[in-house]
Amino acid sequence: MKQAAISHPAVAAHRRKRLTIGRVLTGIGLALATIWALFPLYWAVITSLKLPSQQYTMGILPWLQFQPTLSNWQSQIAEGSDLFHSTGNSVIIAVGSTIIALSLGTMAAYGLARFRYRRWKNRNITMWFLSQRFLPPVATLVPFFLVMKTLNLLDTQLALILTNATFTLPFAVLLMRDAFKMLPDELEESALVDGASRLRSFRSIALPLAAPSLVATGIICFAFAWNEFLFALVLSYQHAVPVTVYIAGSQTTQGIAFWVVAERALVAITPPVILSLLVQRYIVRGLTLGAVKG
Repeated sequence: MKQAAISHPAVAAHRRKRLTIGRVLTGIGLALATIWALFPLYWAVITSLKLPSQQYTMGILPWLQFQPTLSNWQSQIAEGSDLFHSTGNSVIIAVGSTIIALSLGTMAAYGLARFRYRRWKNRNITMWFLSQRFLPPVATLVPFFLVMKTLNLLDTQLALILTNATFTLPFAVLLMRDAFKMLPDELEESALVDGASRLRSFRSIALPLAAPSLVATGIICFAFAWNEFLFALVLSYQHAVPVTVYIAGSQTTQGIAFWVVAERALVAITPPVILSLLVQRYIVRGLTLGAVKG
């Protein structure tokens, strides 16, 4: 008994030591992952502050290895009408496609979550929406181009809005379907018993309860539309060029102007970052809705 009493504190100390080592290793891993994720942003910032003659140097510490300057930003602002125009195009395209995808996807998701279909079963409909994400977008590039050409919509914001809405719609349907399935049916059934229509219960009960998931889904659809490049490259060439295509045009006859790419990239990531920060709490609530449901 005396030996067991002596060994018990040793076991506890060994466990505390292992726990401390585990926390240290976890902290180191998180620090390395953070550095890995933030280094491209840091590279863009310091590159935008370098002179063109300093772009190919190894200096990464301002004021120590190079003298930062705002001359690149000043010249970009002076000649930045195209940059601001393309950023405005991206905002319009991303917001428009997100609104369409959420409007149609939310109603489709509610139908899949609350109704049971016989001829074409709910599971088959869900798998059909899921299969749209496995379809390579490049396989539909030529058909979309021919359709937009026939409708005289080439190089218009509407063409890119419709295209992006088509490919973000499955995300909205699948994510919102799970969100509606997590909501209790009793609330809507009580409203139906009190005389409310199905549309009224959807608008007044289901949508407010699923608002966090709606915001999270909207941010995901916005991000996909904002980052889309392939269709924007083919369907636009002058008036409706988004910022992704504009950044890709930073190559000159002398090579890639990295300082220009860095400046345009920083401007391009600003709107989605600001939007994500404004609705951050809704994103967390929406993505974790039903995560602990037993």
